[in-house]
Amino acid sequence: MTVDKEEPAVGSGEHDARDGYVPSQRRLDRERYKRVRARRATAIGALSTLVTGAVLYLVVVNAPGWPRTKETFFDWGYAREALPKVLEGLWLNVRLLLVCGAAVLVLGMLIAVARTLRGPVFFPLRVLAAAYTDFFRGLPLIINLMIVVLGVPALRLQGVTVDPVLLGGTALTLTYSAYVAEVFRAGIESVHPSQRAAARSLGLSNRQALRYVVLPQAVRRQVPPLLNDLVSLQKDTGLVSIGGAVDAVRAADIIVGRSLNYTPYIVAGLVFVALTIPMTRFTDWVTARMDRRRAQGGIT
Repeated sequence: MTVDKEEPAVGSGEHDARDGYVPSQRRLDRERYKRVRARRATAIGALSTLVTGAVLYLVVVNAPGWPRTKETFFDWGYAREALPKVLEGLWLNVRLLLVCGAAVLVLGMLIAVARTLRGPVFFPLRVLAAAYTDFFRGLPLIINLMIVVLGVPALRLQGVTVDPVLLGGTALTLTYSAYVAEVFRAGIESVHPSQRAAARSLGLSNRQALRYVVLPQAVRRQVPPLLNDLVSLQKDTGLVSIGGAVDAVRAADIIVGRSLNYTPYIVAGLVFVALTIPMTRFTDWVTARMDRRRAQGGIT
């Protein structure tokens, strides 16, 4: 009767020859079976993907209106004309993402902290913070943009900008700060009260406990949903075009208005997708990494 010897830790790529370990035939067979099954699953997945793609392609190209649709939405000539202008306008979207993203994180954090302050003296501040999040989370972003971008200039206030880029960025910041504030608040409330109590027992004040103990844990836990909100913000920067700002969407709209061909919209959409995919994959990587660390007890 053959008994397997003790196996090394899972994940080690090579056997340690110094301890004289020799894998048993049973283990070699098991590893060979896993490799065969992995290759089979990969082959089946690739084949099913190719079959699905081929079926979709045949359904689309054999549709009665495909020739007209191809001419209207997938004209290579208009795509080449639109791409440089769309990329030029995309720089505005990127700048809005960077500036509004930083402002959203700061304002969202302040609102979240205001909602979690303790004591009756802070009751009015908690009410205002809750009213802010409820209002801007319920108000559609497109309506918020119209109110700020179109309504503020109509007031003719002295010293108030009428730049659609600044006003559009303000509207984006107001809306997304409400969402991010709730993300931060969930992170703060997920920290066990014993953490704050331990900090207080070491002589830290409430403010120091919040700053050095609670907030670092809260932010670290909420990184994946925060990144998801930034991905959504990146897409919604295209909505500033309703005020006349020439971003990627507006650049495509100008060409469409002149040519009555919708290919530039497809180009703008693909550019946004190309910009969003790396951020999405990075978010997935961060989420998976934090899940592994949490499973191993690396995150409290």
